[in-house]
Amino acid sequence: MSGHRWAARAAAGAAAVALTVTGGAVAQADDDIASLGAEQIADRSRDALLQVSSLHLSARGSLDGSGERMSVDLTLDRAGNCAGGVDMGEDGSVEIVKRADDVWLKPDKAFWETHVPIGGATFDAILDGRYMKAKADDARLLTVTEVCDLDTFRELITDNRDAAERGTLSKGQETEVDGAPVIPVTRAQGEKRLTVYVATEGEPYPVRITVQGAEEGTVDFSGFDRPVPAETPAASETVDVTALLGRSVKPV
Repeated sequence: MSGHRWAARAAAGAAAVALTVTGGAVAQADDDIASLGAEQIADRSRDALLQVSSLHLSARGSLDGSGERMSVDLTLDRAGNCAGGVDMGEDGSVEIVKRADDVWLKPDKAFWETHVPIGGATFDAILDGRYMKAKADDARLLTVTEVCDLDTFRELITDNRDAAERGTLSKGQETEVDGAPVIPVTRAQGEKRLTVYVATEGEPYPVRITVQGAEEGTVDFSGFDRPVPAETPAASETVDVTALLGRSVKPV
């Protein structure tokens, strides 16, 4: 089921966009964020992002390097809970809910037809609009459950903060994103341009990141420290993944 793997790469690609822009040394000054230099603003946005316990991530475009258009919409936290989904256009979509030790996935008909051409229609008929449920540590679903954990994104940012050859960083003019004041910082590296829009009121969170070049798209961050919705699908709306796929199915 390569589609699950693709969905995970798409969500991870959104995180990679964030870490590529927000690298460098830790800023110490406590000045007005818009008055700081480009590197300091980027440092502040990275550090603010590392401190959040939960957030909402919305990405659209081609952000995993494959050239395929997609969108990701997830609310996730550091406890590994998440809710949302991945939409691959004509290739289908998958709804995702993860809570504590359990995960629920609901692929649509187009997903099954595209990514599981042999047997997909049978799986879709068995599910009949329900979720398939599994334990979060089920090896067949790890590529999905790992991207539901905010700590996965935090580790990417931490591991890459000192990466070399990041390109030239410059600060733009103050503007707005969804009516809120922000300061844009752009990192140019070859033909790629990544711009992070950092909030200038309250915490200096990165609220939007745009990508131009071989990868094209937009990543929005919001809902900082707001809890992931606790509601999970009812038992009547689920099918156990072992009953659906069988114990002999290889990891997805």
